[in-house]
Amino acid sequence: CKFAFIIFIIIIFNQDMTGKMFTFPQETNTALVRLNTVFHSFASSQGHNIMVIRLLSYIHRSFTDLKRDHSLFSLASPANQNEVLIFYDSSKKLLAPYLHNVEIGYGELDYVPNKWHSICTTWNSKTGLGQLWFNGLPMTKKFAGSTINGKPSIILGQEQDSYGSHFDAKQSFVGMMTDVHMWDHEITPCEIQKYAEELSFTPGNVINWAALDFKAEGNVFVESKQVGCNSVCLL
Repeated sequence: CKFAFIIFIIIIFNQDMTGKMFTFPQETNTALVRLNTVFHSFASSQGHNIMVIRLLSYIHRSFTDLKRDHSLFSLASPANQNEVLIFYDSSKKLLAPYLHNVEIGYGELDYVPNKWHSICTTWNSKTGLGQLWFNGLPMTKKFAGSTINGKPSIILGQEQDSYGSHFDAKQSFVGMMTDVHMWDHEITPCEIQKYAEELSFTPGNVINWAALDFKAEGNVFVESKQVGCNSVCLL
């Protein structure tokens, strides 16, 4: 009998990623990064504590040559696979955040391949409004819905078709990603613009690139961030 063994490389880190980036070099349904968070908002239900997320801001920089569908960020809850999903829809040519499974798509953006883009999503359950910021510029606010309940599963590189699993290679991210941050509140327009211009800003209090708790699975590399010869990274 012949046996085939598949070895998946799993790396667990909690480290300062300043000046680093994740590289996803090929289309697969196995290469991903799982991010651990420090959300501390809880509500009581029948004597049990349930994690409840009422506000958030998420931001990152990414670089890809993909022209097909791909996921840039995927946050699922036990009840909802697309609680927060940042997705490029190639058929509609939309950069389409999903909030609570509702697509709030944005077209006419200069989301060109082989260029670094900064992408930020903010959301507030009090109003139900979500907003995309693209390269430091605000898009229209759109209605998205209520709170996120339960411990979030947060993944870079793949789109979750169920909580923490079921990935499609044809929706995977291929490229580089860096400077990932998340907050448990809406950050200010000034902070978003400073981030987009690579100036000093207040780092995320839920996910902080300078103290990142993550697990890389499959063919994902941690490399030095690519910057120009005259660039100065202040993050």
